[in-house]
Amino acid sequence: MTQKKPWGGRFSAPTHALMESFSASVNHDRRLYRHDIRASIAHARMLAKIGVLTEAEFSAIESGLNAIRDDIERGDFQWDESLEDVHMNIEAKLTGRIGEAGKKLHTARSRNDQVAADMRLYLRDQLDGLGRALSALQRQVVQIAAAEAATIMPGFTHLQSAQPVTFGHHLLAWNEMLERDYERLRECRARLNFSPLGSAALAGTGFAIDRAMTAAELGFTGPCRNSLDAVSDRDFAIEFAAGAALLMVHLSRMAEEIVLWSSDAFGFIALGDAFSTGSSIMPQKKNPDVAELIRGKCARVNGNLAALLMLMKAQPLAYNRDNQEDKEALFDSVDTLHQCLEVCTALLPEITLDRERMRAAAALGFSTATDLADYLVGRNVPFREAHEVVGRIVGFAEQKGLQLAQIDLADLRGFCAVIEADVAEVLTVEGSVAARAHPGGTAPARVAEAAEQALRQLNSRDM
Repeated sequence: MTQKKPWGGRFSAPTHALMESFSASVNHDRRLYRHDIRASIAHARMLAKIGVLTEAEFSAIESGLNAIRDDIERGDFQWDESLEDVHMNIEAKLTGRIGEAGKKLHTARSRNDQVAADMRLYLRDQLDGLGRALSALQRQVVQIAAAEAATIMPGFTHLQSAQPVTFGHHLLAWNEMLERDYERLRECRARLNFSPLGSAALAGTGFAIDRAMTAAELGFTGPCRNSLDAVSDRDFAIEFAAGAALLMVHLSRMAEEIVLWSSDAFGFIALGDAFSTGSSIMPQKKNPDVAELIRGKCARVNGNLAALLMLMKAQPLAYNRDNQEDKEALFDSVDTLHQCLEVCTALLPEITLDRERMRAAAALGFSTATDLADYLVGRNVPFREAHEVVGRIVGFAEQKGLQLAQIDLADLRGFCAVIEADVAEVLTVEGSVAARAHPGGTAPARVAEAAEQALRQLNSRDM
């Protein structure tokens, strides 16, 4: 039997069945139930303080809502699509359970400020969980970086061999990206942490409510400053979606490098069997599907950001039903991010390195050419002239099929007379990385220091 609408007094005809189904959101917004119940209890406690509810009525509402929460978590709650959303389902069940007191709960509030509060509470909790998950991934990255501070690999620009770096240095570059993502999530949390309760539909309420009380009970920094803005904007959700999209871009870049490094062409790493798949036709295949899926899921999270931006772009103040469409995109980004962080954190310790192959690859492509140019500059050859000289040496090496370290000293001196026997030290990949000993450089000692500092920062976090 269709429930009577809580807003039905104005209407003389029932809602069309198509409208019922089209407008219902309970199938996805039911995940807000904990936050809806928590905010309702805070609201009821405030109503009791200002005399709208008696203490007995508040007690009945509080115990009734807690019982409904328990029913939902046991799977004993029957959701009714005709009641549209999580808010009306819970309110209807409460009224059916405790009677007239349940009808008083909605005094001095609207579903507009109710859903805005629920969404902020939900996203705040998710941001805390995502912050912990991101920190766990960062810890894995930094621990591997510390262990591989002296492991040499090629550094690339344009996916061409550029200069030798260490694997630890490369992973710390990952961590820097993830660190900025963490900061963005924390900043998003700080901006959303204000309470819309008391804004009611759009203009506030005529009751002498205590907005500071409900804000404090729910852990908000304070009440939202403008009732119109509080119920109508979803920029907190958009800001999260933007941060999530950028974090997924970084995870996608990391995944792409895992795909490349594990390929036969590179052969730098091997993935654990638990995070690889085979082919239904080619028995030799070991595919990096998990990394590819992380890379692919970036597209859906980026799409959710675009959806939320377009949802908001043409809405006049204040609330519009368009905003019902914010939840699926938001929830999907939250879920996808949680999954990708968890999988990536589990994947990394299962990777094994082929250090010899990485070092051999680092020596290819004349990767120490810049070191040779710097060597000449250190002997008072102007950099542009040194650049040209080294370019000619590289051309000679290509013709002879040699790497720079394999060229005879006499041949090198034929290009520039200032070159001495000590040039051999700068033409090795070990010499190249050791020379980058400034802060932020790839020298193993600096990488070890940077990894230690990063771990200290991670360990100091309060979440």
